[in-house]
Amino acid sequence: MLDLLEVVAEPNRRKLLQLLTSGEKTVSELAAEFPVSRSAISQQLLHLLDAQLISVRKEGRNRYYSIEPAGMARLKQFFLDEFWSHELDQLVAEAHSIHIKRTRR
Repeated sequence: MLDLLEVVAEPNRRKLLQLLTSGEKTVSELAAEFPVSRSAISQQLLHLLDAQLISVRKEGRNRYYSIEPAGMARLKQFFLDEFWSHELDQLVAEAHSIHIKRTRR
């Protein structure tokens, strides 16, 4: 499986995910929001598909991309389990340290 953090770290992929939160869109609709080629957007969509963060359906000549709820839930859980819990622990420790320093003044 791909590293989810690496996949969503790329700014264009994050923007694609944001655009898809409002509903499914075609490659052309998505590409219109970027200063890069449609082909470049297609490549970024492939990364998101491989990571199972989005899904695609074909209708006629068009492919419609949308958020994959299970993939986004996995991403959210990753942040909660692997990233935020450690970061929040550090934040709490720093806040406690600052509080102690201020009360000693």
